[in-house]
Amino acid sequence: MPDLSDRELVKRVQAGDATAFNFLFDKYKHKISSLVSRFVDSHHDVEDIVQESFIKAYKALPKFRGDSEFYTWLYRIASNTAKNHLAARSRKPTSDFDPTEESIQYEYESLQTADEPGSLLARDQLEEVIKGAIQDLEANLRTAVTLREYGGLSYEQIAQIMDCPLGTVRSRIFRARSEIAEKIDAWERDEN
Repeated sequence: MPDLSDRELVKRVQAGDATAFNFLFDKYKHKISSLVSRFVDSHHDVEDIVQESFIKAYKALPKFRGDSEFYTWLYRIASNTAKNHLAARSRKPTSDFDPTEESIQYEYESLQTADEPGSLLARDQLEEVIKGAIQDLEANLRTAVTLREYGGLSYEQIAQIMDCPLGTVRSRIFRARSEIAEKIDAWERDEN
């Protein structure tokens, strides 16, 4: 599959071949990391934004028409995600502890600060959806995402703990975040 063009890989992903997306991820993760590092200084923030960008791209890929090159489209997603991250960070009060993955927190940020009983109930329901989604993950995905999001460990530390290559850790966290995001999306559709 590495011999296939971006256009062919995109068509395969759109046809349901998730493995093809892994090739696109591997091909562009360093370029996107380089781009994102122009926006933020923290290595951990760069990794998180890159992951979030690829999750957004994966979810939007069925609607990708190919009017532009895949990389150009991905570049826009990543730069917008980095800008949104900076905007969200400037709105949030400084805290030493953030137990949730930023893209998930961003999706229900307004629920966390709302005081109305309905909003509090929705927040509690969303937290249950997230907990359930994490529990439903394969063991290696659940371990990787839990160490990252709740343990606050770096990708390198997780690789050492799980005794696997760094790329495997990134792939596992990416897959875990994608599955969690899909369950959040399904819950939001059911709620609306």
